[in-house]
Amino acid sequence: GQGASVDLLVEDLAADLEGRAFEIAQVAGGWMFRTRAAYAPAIRVAADVEDQFLGLSQFDVAVLAAIAYHQPITRDGLKDIFGKEVSRDLIGRLHARDLIGTGPRSPRRGAPYTFVTTEQFLVAFGLESLRDLPDREQLEDAGVMGVPDQVVCSQQA
Repeated sequence: GQGASVDLLVEDLAADLEGRAFEIAQVAGGWMFRTRAAYAPAIRVAADVEDQFLGLSQFDVAVLAAIAYHQPITRDGLKDIFGKEVSRDLIGRLHARDLIGTGPRSPRRGAPYTFVTTEQFLVAFGLESLRDLPDREQLEDAGVMGVPDQVVCSQQA
């Protein structure tokens, strides 16, 4: 009725969905009705969907993560992180999926473009904001960080 708070309505809906395959999640400054993560494997099998996230390679996802953690960042900044040139095609793939956008021009000579993540990035990863990105300790605990550079570079080649 009138005077009802949206937050209370969402809370009630979330309670009604408890124990069901769907949930209401706070994502990118709004709310999303989605299937619970526990059901993802069954959905992938039933829908015959590839196991590759958003059709991106492991290196594409690594570049996306670097942009998320270091934004705004230029292609040269990405080169410094990965030790090799990040192609315009890769940047184009991330941009075409609306995971990154163009940030402010860098104040450096030539004013290169910088790249930043988008609201779609937050939605794709189920994040409310960039503050929800895992910190270094969480990444190390998950086994994502602390891998010798030689192993990472050999996987990217």
